Amino acid sequence: MTHLALNGSSIDGGLYHWFITRAADAPHWFDDLISFYATFGLGLFALLMIAGWWRARDGRSPAAMAAALSVPVAVVAAYVANDIVKSVFDEVRPCQVITAPATIQPCPGVGDWSFPSNHSAIAAALAAALWLLDRRLGAIATLAALVMGFARIWVGAHYPHDVLVGFVLGAAVAVPVVLAARRWGPPLVVRLESGFLRPFLTAAPAGAQPSSTDSPEVSRR
Repeated sequence: MTHLALNGSSIDGGLYHWFITRAADAPHWFDDLISFYATFGLGLFALLMIAGWWRARDGRSPAAMAAALSVPVAVVAAYVANDIVKSVFDEVRPCQVITAPATIQPCPGVGDWSFPSNHSAIAAALAAALWLLDRRLGAIATLAALVMGFARIWVGAHYPHDVLVGFVLGAAVAVPVVLAARRWGPPLVVRLESGFLRPFLTAAPAGAQPSSTDSPEVSRR
């Protein structure tokens, strides 16, 4: 595979430097909070994904459940797509190019490429997927994704364009996966509801009539 060298500092190195300078001057408690979220914040997205499944389970809609079950598939697909793009472009981490001031997290080693951001792609994929499932959860996930993108720049791991492209790529992959699940998944969900998986797919009592398997409107709860 041809590897394309990408000089990230010529794109928005100045903006990246502005972020890490603000981080160097920020209170330690704030930097520690952002650093923790940049490292472990994807756990919040896992909780939001579980919440989407739980709300779909209570909604008695096979289409909503099909969408909920497709969310982890969409996230994995977005990660794989992002990793493929990352394997094409060799962009050195910004903290290896712009070395002052020191970043608040240790700089990743050589060969750990920067473009695009995996964290941002995963966060955007889940946010976009949840928007198609539940608008309230989608709004929360969108805010969490924006904070994740900010955090990855703040700690010095990525240029802003790494984050932006990760956002676009993650959402672009996730949306068609979830839409396909809403369109073609309900009949499979209905069949599975008749078996031992029923408690995981619906809270409706046995014998209750499910909602139409046609693509319903997005939940507004």
